[in-house]
Amino acid sequence: MDFDLEIAFRLVLSFMIGTALGIEREYRSKAAGLRTMIVICLGSTIFTEISISIGGNSPDRIASNIITGIGFLGAGVIFKDGLTISGITTATTIWISAALGMAVGAGEYMIAVVSSVVVLIVLTAFERVKLLIENYHQVRTYRITLQNQELFRQVLTEEASRLNVRYRFERDLKNETHQVLICEFAGRREKLDQLNDFLKTNSVVKSYDY
Repeated sequence: MDFDLEIAFRLVLSFMIGTALGIEREYRSKAAGLRTMIVICLGSTIFTEISISIGGNSPDRIASNIITGIGFLGAGVIFKDGLTISGITTATTIWISAALGMAVGAGEYMIAVVSSVVVLIVLTAFERVKLLIENYHQVRTYRITLQNQELFRQVLTEEASRLNVRYRFERDLKNETHQVLICEFAGRREKLDQLNDFLKTNSVVKSYDY
């Protein structure tokens, strides 16, 4: 058996890139962590290598299907919790991990290394930027179950004005026993947290989630 140093280098580089992305995801306790990112990155590199090695009229036929397969994996970490959708960043990290693995497998080392650095900067440094923006301005969509919607609208207008929170009614629903109001609120995080306290203590509100 011939030992190809370049292929070995590609596998090691792919392992290092997957490890770097995986550590960041593992640190944040995300669904796809260290081992997942390493295996995805390595697998993409191996599939790309095999695709190039097989050659034929269409040497990219295996590599092109990696994107489809990664799409199914990414969809598995996206889930809906109430009115909030989470896991999108982890899904896109899975997607870019496969892309970086393919770049390594194709011998595009500069693209792989530089892109890895950029992705890590986005996932780490920009997390603080996101938190600063969320503290200054945040939009939440609430589902509020009420006993008396007319009375609630009156007191909500006063409370929203006091907290300097903007709101917009989106849908007006009704279940078997109560009225349900879907409403979008926008303002500073601390003000929206105070709005939560208002909803918890208001006797007209039976339940709420966002």
